[in-house]
Amino acid sequence: MFSLLHKWNTLRNQILVVFLVVMAIVLLIVGVLTFNRVSALLKHNAEKQINQTAVEANGRLESLYKQISTASKLVMTNDNIQKTLTKGYEGKGITFTERQQLESTVNTIQANTDGIFSFELYTNKLTRLMPLDDTNLISRIDGRWIQEANEANGRLVWIGDDPSNSDNILALRRVNLMGHDYANGGYLLISVYRSYLQFANQDETTIPNQYSILLDRDSKPILSNYEKTIEPIITNDSLTLTLDKQDYMVTKQTSNETGWTLIILTPIKALTEGISVLKAGIIISGIIGFIIFFFSSLFLSTFITRPIIKLTETMQQASTGSLTMNPSVTTVNEIKELNSTYNQLVKETNHLIKMVYQKEITRSRSELKALQAQINPHFLFNTLDALKWTLEDKDEDELAEFVVAMSELFRYTITKQTDGDWVTIKDEIHHIDNYMEIMKMRFGDQLKWKLNMPSEWEQVKIPKLLIQPLVENAVLHGAGNTAKPCTICVTIQPAVDPEYLNILVEDDGPGINQEKLESIKQAMQSGGVMSIKKGSGMAISNVHKRLELYYQDRFKSGLAITSEVNRGTTVSFVIPVRGVEGL
Repeated sequence: MFSLLHKWNTLRNQILVVFLVVMAIVLLIVGVLTFNRVSALLKHNAEKQINQTAVEANGRLESLYKQISTASKLVMTNDNIQKTLTKGYEGKGITFTERQQLESTVNTIQANTDGIFSFELYTNKLTRLMPLDDTNLISRIDGRWIQEANEANGRLVWIGDDPSNSDNILALRRVNLMGHDYANGGYLLISVYRSYLQFANQDETTIPNQYSILLDRDSKPILSNYEKTIEPIITNDSLTLTLDKQDYMVTKQTSNETGWTLIILTPIKALTEGISVLKAGIIISGIIGFIIFFFSSLFLSTFITRPIIKLTETMQQASTGSLTMNPSVTTVNEIKELNSTYNQLVKETNHLIKMVYQKEITRSRSELKALQAQINPHFLFNTLDALKWTLEDKDEDELAEFVVAMSELFRYTITKQTDGDWVTIKDEIHHIDNYMEIMKMRFGDQLKWKLNMPSEWEQVKIPKLLIQPLVENAVLHGAGNTAKPCTICVTIQPAVDPEYLNILVEDDGPGINQEKLESIKQAMQSGGVMSIKKGSGMAISNVHKRLELYYQDRFKSGLAITSEVNRGTTVSFVIPVRGVEGL
């Protein structure tokens, strides 16, 4: 993938991409501005139309409410009805003839009023006066509506569906007796044709899936064409609502006359149909414009870059090896001058590369030999120092073991390996194990060491004496500077990059304070030697420098040193798994 990207990363393609990006940004800005402006206008007009529909529907309902309220008031205030209900209120009997007269009076009022299916009149004892039967009000409606009518004190209370006729809607009013300080004389039950209060937006010519809900003063539904529960609609206070995975715009209109609230739910998808067409038009126009500009930009970028493509290809060949000369080209003066300058640069650069390379190889080999010669006597001195401590209190068998271990140490240090200065990690660890055996004779139970290394890393090649000097440093400055037991731990584990290994040498000795630690790091970076109480501190600088020389281009970082006083010190470094001799 990267090679493909590199192949297409040319000057011509860069110019082309810049032109296309600029054009795309221009088209995007113009398209977004146009779309936002026009879509906002379409939405505004649609919302305005829906609001106007709600206002008109609410006005119509107010007019119908007034008609029904007026007709019911005529019935309630009629003299014959007031007199008859007063007799019932006073406990006097009401004759059949009087009930017939009441029915005649009510029928006259009903005949002159649209929308009312029937009037039913009941006494305050809930017995029916008209129509002429013995039905009780409790058998017609739930008792809670009677309680609400009493609390409404004469206002209309909308009950909802008529249980005896699904085509009608019931409303209830308490009849107050004007001659008895507006006491409760009875109840007037009004049955209204449902179609009389039908919403204007419920016919076939309106928006599909549009719902209308009419609520009374107590937010109880009077009419609704939404068949499911309307509780989420009533409690919603935002301008939008999601029902059945569809978004709706919520329009509310509350009548000051009736106290009713009309809620219209309009699918947002229906409002944005024009916006979808607009979006499609803008996208198609943008694509056509982009294609036209693409071919124009392609022609222009090719025309600009064609004269230097040949020279560029020749210069790119330098990445495959030594720099090559470019043949003379017949083109404008600027390109000829560039080609001539390049050829001269190639001649001089190739000559310099050859000289510098040979010089650097010689210098690096000499420096590595010097560092190797430096670490050997340093190691031998520390080992002989341990021998001095051992001779004082060891018996002959222990001394014999000591001599054998020391002979292996010396053999490993001074013997030439088959791969020069490179050994396996297993050999280096064996060397460390011999060294630690000798150190244990000096420090006794005070010194312990352990190894954490999976077996698969044993055959990885590393420079000889790369880990042991750090272990030696940990012994001398860890266990050697404390009377407490000290543990040296060598850990070899994969690094974050699986092609590298992370090697750590840790001790739980006295540690190093921050000031001294910074001085050690500065001396290590500068190539100097920093004394740390005992010893010369040579191991750290030596190992750091050898890492730089052996691994060179694949060298990620030098020695990392962390330490806390009374907690111990950790020295770590990262090396490639595929270790090859760098020089």
